[in-house]
Amino acid sequence: MARPTTDPRIAAGVIALAAIGILIGGAFAGLGIEAARNPQGAADAFDSYLFRIARFTLWQALLSTLLSVVPAIFVARALSRHPAFPGRALILRLFAIPLALPAIVAALGILSLYGRAGYFTEPLAALTGGTWPGIYGLSGILVAHVFFNLPLATRLILEALQTVPADQWRLASQLGMGARSSFRLIEWPAMRAALPGIAGLVFMLCITSFTIVLTLGGGPAATTLEVAIYQALRFDFDPARAVALTLLQIGLTAIVVLVLMRLGANTTGDANLPVAQRNYIKAKAGEKALNTAIIVAALIFVGGPMLATIASGLEADLGRLAGEASVQLATLTSIVLATLSATLAAMLALSLVMARRALAGSRAGSDKTVLERFTDTGAGFVLVVPPIVIGAGWFVLVRQSVDVFSLAPFMVVTVNAVMAMPFAVRAVRPAYDAASERHERLCAQLGISGWNRLRLIDWPVLKRPLATAFAFAMALSLGDLGVIALFGSDAVQTLPYLLLARMGSYRTDDAAGLALMLGLLCLALTMLADRLGRETANRLGRETAK
Repeated sequence: MARPTTDPRIAAGVIALAAIGILIGGAFAGLGIEAARNPQGAADAFDSYLFRIARFTLWQALLSTLLSVVPAIFVARALSRHPAFPGRALILRLFAIPLALPAIVAALGILSLYGRAGYFTEPLAALTGGTWPGIYGLSGILVAHVFFNLPLATRLILEALQTVPADQWRLASQLGMGARSSFRLIEWPAMRAALPGIAGLVFMLCITSFTIVLTLGGGPAATTLEVAIYQALRFDFDPARAVALTLLQIGLTAIVVLVLMRLGANTTGDANLPVAQRNYIKAKAGEKALNTAIIVAALIFVGGPMLATIASGLEADLGRLAGEASVQLATLTSIVLATLSATLAAMLALSLVMARRALAGSRAGSDKTVLERFTDTGAGFVLVVPPIVIGAGWFVLVRQSVDVFSLAPFMVVTVNAVMAMPFAVRAVRPAYDAASERHERLCAQLGISGWNRLRLIDWPVLKRPLATAFAFAMALSLGDLGVIALFGSDAVQTLPYLLLARMGSYRTDDAAGLALMLGLLCLALTMLADRLGRETANRLGRETAK
């Protein structure tokens, strides 16, 4: 077998790690240089305003987590108790859609329902006994976070319930165990083991939320650290405060990620959870009615903003929008940048996966080296640093030497690629490991390595996994607003940036049309990734069975 010093796969992994290190290290260098240049300003920025924002960031994340995870327990249990529920498979697919929707599209759908001019304005005004003020502020943030995270938590809890052995259900059925007893003795232990990790994941997603808070926060009273960083650089141009906010944001996210790792949580989430049906104890009429009501309520809550997005989007003049030069340019810019970002994400993921496998095969049973540990878990560590933080670091690093807005394409491509890389690794790694298990020894004996191995041996196996990673990374990049919000300008606009600009200028019909176009594009890419991922998983399962 090739020595690690000569294996080109390891060299590719080192280059990938170096590129990631430069991107993140450059951001930290910018923050450090700015803090050293103006230490008093950075210290003074740690004032009551900053800590009030930090408290609100934690408070809204905690409330969002509780409001997402607690109802998800009941929704998941209701779905698990009724494997033959009409449309169950469709409901589970519907619950995967929020993970594919750009946050700004979902925010617009929520405003279409609950905003000042939303579909529910009159009934809500009647309930409150006056004029409905809209859903901006903490209430809007919570509704949006629950919309995104309730389906995710439901699917994760449902997956935990699928781990209950069938023998336990057969025994419970023979003993005539009722709903309460089966919940207490069978279902709750399975859910309890998974809940800390699920709650931690949702909390992480909420504490790093940017687009939702930017569009639905409604003002300084409902501002999180990430939005405050954006405001400090784009509106106040206060680098010292931006540095202080960024350092605090990094500290909070690092703590959350470390706790998640201790809990064994999956920090990248999963939109394609396998949910197998199982025959449970037959529910009584009262329980059936209650579970049906829970499922229908969750379905209405999750499906409402989606339907509102479609309805309001169809009311817009889509033909005129499609013919506008600014929309065409923004669409082209989004597609080009997303394509480059997805390509880079797939290349980084493949390099890390190949290097990890090569290092694992070369150590001959000894302990993992530092390099192998980095290629194994390094991809997940990038989630400690949110995109807006990386953007802020580079913003203050280069602001005195170049026009920061001219860096928009480079920053969007690189940051989105690195943020999508953990998802791409999860798509590519199982297929590559399985192929390497079969071909590694033969390739070493025949001296096949480098480009020849990739072209002749690995590529036929990796085509579909890489296509899955590419499609999902492209969908994530298309819908991202974090980096482009900081570096975007009239010269460089993506569809999310243009949508935000139309919302800010109260051109709600145009914003609704753009949201529909963006949402459908991202959804199509995610559905493609889902289909390719399922086909790859099925093929690997068949090969493993052989």
